[in-house]
Amino acid sequence: SERDACEFILEFLEQGQESQSDKLKFLRAVDTLCSAVHAQANGNMNDYFPKTILAKKIEILILEESTEVLVSNVWQQAMLCIVALRNMGHVGECPREPSWHGGCRSSYTPRLLTCQTMQALDDMLQALVMEDMDPNMPILQKFLEIILPWLTLSEKVHEQTRALGTTARMLRFICNFPELSHMMEFSLSGKLIGILGLFCMNANNEISTGASEALHYLFKILVLHRSKKLVLFFLQFFRKYLTPEERADVIMVSMEAMTNASRHDVCAASKMLKMILKYSMPEIGKVPEIIQYICHNMNSITETTAQGTIKKILYLLAQTYTNEVILTLFEMEDQSQRGVHKPWEILASFPKGYEVIMEFLLQKMTPHQKPKGQEPSHGIEISPLIATRAIHELLLEPSRRMEVQTFFSSLFMALLFRISFLVLEGDTESQDQQRVTEWVDPVSSSMEALKTLMQSTGYGDYVSYVQKLGGWELLTNPERHYEGVTLLARTMVIKNCWHNRPIFSLIIRMLQEQDYTNHLPAFVFMTELLRCSGVAAVVDEGTIRILADWFQYEEPATVKLLLQVVGIFAKHGNMVRGGAGGRGTEGRPGQLPLTLHMLQPYVLNCCYSLDSDIVMETFTVLKCLTEHLSWQHSSSFFVQLTFTLGPFFEKESEHLRLAAFETYRALLAKVKRSMLVFPLRHQVLNLIVLLVAHLEDVNVSVAQVRGQALEPGLPLLVVTGVPLCPWHHGLPPRLHPICRPALCHTAAILGWSRLKVIFAEKDVWTILRALLEQEAEKAPWFLKQCMPLLKSPQAPIRQTAVRFAGQIIQTLGAEEASDIEEVYTALRSLQEDPDPTVSCLATQTFYILEAKEKLPVGTPTSCFCGRKPRKVS
Repeated sequence: SERDACEFILEFLEQGQESQSDKLKFLRAVDTLCSAVHAQANGNMNDYFPKTILAKKIEILILEESTEVLVSNVWQQAMLCIVALRNMGHVGECPREPSWHGGCRSSYTPRLLTCQTMQALDDMLQALVMEDMDPNMPILQKFLEIILPWLTLSEKVHEQTRALGTTARMLRFICNFPELSHMMEFSLSGKLIGILGLFCMNANNEISTGASEALHYLFKILVLHRSKKLVLFFLQFFRKYLTPEERADVIMVSMEAMTNASRHDVCAASKMLKMILKYSMPEIGKVPEIIQYICHNMNSITETTAQGTIKKILYLLAQTYTNEVILTLFEMEDQSQRGVHKPWEILASFPKGYEVIMEFLLQKMTPHQKPKGQEPSHGIEISPLIATRAIHELLLEPSRRMEVQTFFSSLFMALLFRISFLVLEGDTESQDQQRVTEWVDPVSSSMEALKTLMQSTGYGDYVSYVQKLGGWELLTNPERHYEGVTLLARTMVIKNCWHNRPIFSLIIRMLQEQDYTNHLPAFVFMTELLRCSGVAAVVDEGTIRILADWFQYEEPATVKLLLQVVGIFAKHGNMVRGGAGGRGTEGRPGQLPLTLHMLQPYVLNCCYSLDSDIVMETFTVLKCLTEHLSWQHSSSFFVQLTFTLGPFFEKESEHLRLAAFETYRALLAKVKRSMLVFPLRHQVLNLIVLLVAHLEDVNVSVAQVRGQALEPGLPLLVVTGVPLCPWHHGLPPRLHPICRPALCHTAAILGWSRLKVIFAEKDVWTILRALLEQEAEKAPWFLKQCMPLLKSPQAPIRQTAVRFAGQIIQTLGAEEASDIEEVYTALRSLQEDPDPTVSCLATQTFYILEAKEKLPVGTPTSCFCGRKPRKVS
């Protein structure tokens, strides 16, 4: 209240020391008393306290405040009190008394006094900023550093308005001088532009107007006293505080000036655009309009500098807004507008930009592949078809041949994969851009781009060679597409293309991703490339690991190609042990490639695939490995293979049995007597009875194949239809059997010289009788080998097994015959065999064996028994 304010003021004036809170309370009391006096009709401040005493005390409080503190509550409250006292100064006084301004006091209103005070303060600041005859910019910077916090930290409109007004008036005063002292030390320009630019967009009209006025005078100072460093501030303003559409308008206006007849306008516009585009392109709107304007007016711009600037604009826009630029160019081209080819020539004229655009287009070529680390894009996206057309247009420009060489591998595979995708899966792209590409065939467009790529890199003769062989037509045929891929790769191998190695390395990098969509065309192409020794030479351990991982994919087509790759590896002599990473400098045929060690387990595992085609392909590869690898480096693999082959000798598939026997025969051909140690020796002995029994194989290709006659001088027997088995018909052997050479080689490595002659010349029963006579101690083992043959799907094999089993049992002593219950069970079941010969023979053998058990020991029961029965001790 008024009374309380008076009492506290009187008490405060009598105090010796005041606290901060007391000072603020005193100043609020003065403000309260001024308000009370102002409310009175004839109130006079002097009726309470003399104004001079209060003003003096307030001045002391201001001076006592520390200058280290920029914002003080005492300062703020003291300034409010001064304003209040000034407004109360003339109430109730004589109007004739002259004022300190030299006029009647009643002629001055509070608003006028405020304006005069502000003018006096401005005059004082302007005088302080001067140094001799020129303004001192470091001093101006210190004043601005004090004023700006009132603008940025305060939330009161009147405080922000006063700060902006003071700043604008100071800058207006400075810009009138032709010379400024220490201009280079003025470092507040960037911050000042940013702050004033933000307040230009303030919702309060008074604030935005004051900020615009201050920014205007600041730009005027920079233009009049600019340097290379300071000119960049306009560029910063252009980037940060203009909308993309406003920036586009600036560029459009400048380009329009370039088409002006005035050389001054053209040069000025070129310089301004050059400065704006000197650094990275900011966000720009209306890109299609800018591109269209460039294409329409490119020929009318003749000034050299302006032409360079226009090209730079197109180049920068293509780098930053590749989607919009390319789509606009094709829209204009598809609308049959002339002169559209010129922009492609401009884009190709910048080497770095050419590379950036090509890399961008390569990513767009395969939308079903997600590039690593790529941010999700916004706005317009070009389709793979548009990307293909753009690549084709760029390839047609002859100025970038060296860059095309660099991109050849990536472009070649991307275009080939694109063709595969379109031919095999069809065009599933979005129809948003149908209006741009409705007349373009995607397959033809991709094919032409691929041919152009090969021609532009010096492989034009390759294109003609593939055309001559019909390869391009095969590529577009869904049923024979992979034949076309193979033919294209084979052409590059035959022509010894320099890019074979880079393409192979690229494919391997692609295959590192197990979910790669185009893996099948990649495998087809890679398989054919590996037939080139130069490509095979770059295969290292990392490559093999990638291929090994793909074996687990279990897709039949992929696994078949991988198996073919293994076979190709085996045929390459330069992939030998001892080279770094599996490479060798001196390829000696027969040595095991180090890389194959890692793939052999996967190949053997494919023998058990549920897909019969994979199993057959596996045995083809196994035979190839057996023929090309040496025992010295492959002994463990060959031993493992010997055990793997066993179950396949009794498969129902005749082709599979034939492949298994051929592989085993090729394996035995590598074994020498010195190599025959456990466990290989055990497995070789374990397969002897099987080899003999399969001399009766129903598949004549297993039992015998055309070859050299065993008896010289006899003609080769060729029978239409099914070849004859000579020892079944009393004819001399004129066909070379598969199993017989295997038996002969087995006898040789076992040291059975007598049996070797018998194996080569005699029939099955003579062989079995001789084998049992010479290796009598192995009779139980031979009997055990008969057990699987009793279940053979072939009746002749079962018949042979029954007879041999019965023969063996007849020779066994009591101790050896004690564990033949399994044989009796098998013979009992064979009595119901669907083949009458087998069932009859099994019944007879079973009865003979039962009768033998009832006879005394030592009585012979079989006319074909070849050894004396053992006596039971």
